[in-house]
Amino acid sequence: MTIAEAQRTVDEWIKTYGVRYFNELTNMVLLTEEVGELARIIARKYGEQSFKESDKDTDMESEMSDILFVLICLANQTNVDLTKALAKNLEKKTNRDATRHLENKKLK
Repeated sequence: MTIAEAQRTVDEWIKTYGVRYFNELTNMVLLTEEVGELARIIARKYGEQSFKESDKDTDMESEMSDILFVLICLANQTNVDLTKALAKNLEKKTNRDATRHLENKKLK
């Protein structure tokens, strides 16, 4: 599935099952909540914290897809073409960081 297809699919899902998009502020809060849930898993899996019994059934794949879904909702309702936005972002990073990371001794 391309990013454009994902945007169309989420839009169709919202119109079919979600009734309407939550407002932008609500979706921003939901996005933050979902990122926090992913952070919790990463902190326990790769950090010093251990999993709580209530965290045992959570997984990164599910949380990442929740983040992507809400991000796509925000893009759709604010008329952002994520394909174009990502291409533009990669071009900016490439121009800005063409040698920056290659020359960073901390990364070698």
